[in-house]
Amino acid sequence: MAGYIAEFFGYRAEDASNEALTAVAQKRCPFLGTQCTKILSRDRIVSGVCAIRQKTDGSPNVICCPIRIYAEDYKMLRTIANNAFGMSLNLYAGCAAVDKARSEGGAIAVFGHGWGGELRLPQREGTGSYFVDWVLARLDATGELVEFTAIEVQTIDTTGNYRDARQTLESSREVVPCTVGLNWENVSKRIIPQLIYKGQVLQREDLCRTGLYFVCPQPVFERVLNRLGGREKLPHFPTQPASIHFVSYDYINNAPLTDGQIRHLGVIEEHCTTVYKVQEAFSSLNLPEGNVYRDALRRSLYGEN
Repeated sequence: MAGYIAEFFGYRAEDASNEALTAVAQKRCPFLGTQCTKILSRDRIVSGVCAIRQKTDGSPNVICCPIRIYAEDYKMLRTIANNAFGMSLNLYAGCAAVDKARSEGGAIAVFGHGWGGELRLPQREGTGSYFVDWVLARLDATGELVEFTAIEVQTIDTTGNYRDARQTLESSREVVPCTVGLNWENVSKRIIPQLIYKGQVLQREDLCRTGLYFVCPQPVFERVLNRLGGREKLPHFPTQPASIHFVSYDYINNAPLTDGQIRHLGVIEEHCTTVYKVQEAFSSLNLPEGNVYRDALRRSLYGEN
């Protein structure tokens, strides 16, 4: 399946403004304020690709780089913190939040992706991992840990490659098709078991009262929910320790952009259910009629209808 690069170093692929061209020349990620950290392994080339779209008419831009979710100085983290804790507090990296909480009447300690270092969680034997992408911990006015919540972030894995299209885009700012595709199957197979496992771990935490937040672009959000049988298989529940909050975080305005602008992201939809409903839906996915293999074999062997 053919596709196109939709966003390059933060800007629309078609954007030929000085801002966009400078970002490409400097290999700079506008969301981190540093060089893009995504490297194409074979060639050791800085990727710069934030989103792709399929060649089919009307296909949306699909974010493929998690860093794109952290636009506007990690606005997503502040949004989730406000939702989880019901109050607006400043975010600080790890233990730096303790003194800030005492001087500001409370604060959020952030752990993940360069914020606050790695939490020293016990190693688990066998498969499965405790680790989540982000932990947000609310501290009260004395600097004491009061509660926390956890966030998993998932964009889209890709198939094929966009190396030649990327090179053309960099050299001439021309958007050309390539073999890049969207690996929906890998996302569904990998992320759903992880959500169930991590949701169950967090449910046993006395201070995790809001469960797990799963943040992803709208197309991933829809595909994961559909893989679980749709919203009707995942009834809404109020927030609780066993919650899984599916959060669609994507482009919030489809109006045409002028060159030099970056499209804003925000929450499109949230669907809060429980880890038990996700597990139940995952273990009872819609099955085909019986004997589908037998019938396929007979058609191939004997030409039967």
